Amino acid sequence: MVGFKNRYMVMEVLLDPNKEISGDDPIVVTQFNISKAIKDSILVNFGECGLASSLGSFQVKYVNPITKLCVIRVSRDEYQKIWSSISMVRRIGNCPVLFNLLDLSGNIKACKTAALKCDELKFEQYKLMVGARLSADVTQHMKNCLEKIRILEH
Repeated sequence: MVGFKNRYMVMEVLLDPNKEISGDDPIVVTQFNISKAIKDSILVNFGECGLASSLGSFQVKYVNPITKLCVIRVSRDEYQKIWSSISMVRRIGNCPVLFNLLDLSGNIKACKTAALKCDELKFEQYKLMVGARLSADVTQHMKNCLEKIRILEH
């Protein structure tokens, strides 16, 4: 028996600085929002057949709403199609966004290592940016997110 061959992408969701944000709502990055935006992009760019072939192992495994970092699992055969679809996503809800690929790996262990490193660095930047306004709730939420990524498995 042969296991499924997957690719894991560590992606960063960036607010598009060239576009105006419609409304005063900040971007809410959730597994559902990211998954829906990517699936919609696959459907638009590759059609129903492309979407159906991509959904076999497609899953948003982890999302950190503070650092806007996510881990996406895709099949090895379809990762280029999904990666190109992700690069064509321009909005999540009403917020203009860009995706930046930080790491692409073939196993979850290497992905966890890269995601932890990126998450910790981005949270340090966030703490410096926010300064004294950093609440205990945000710190606790970040600790919970880091714990989630440490126990991330198939």
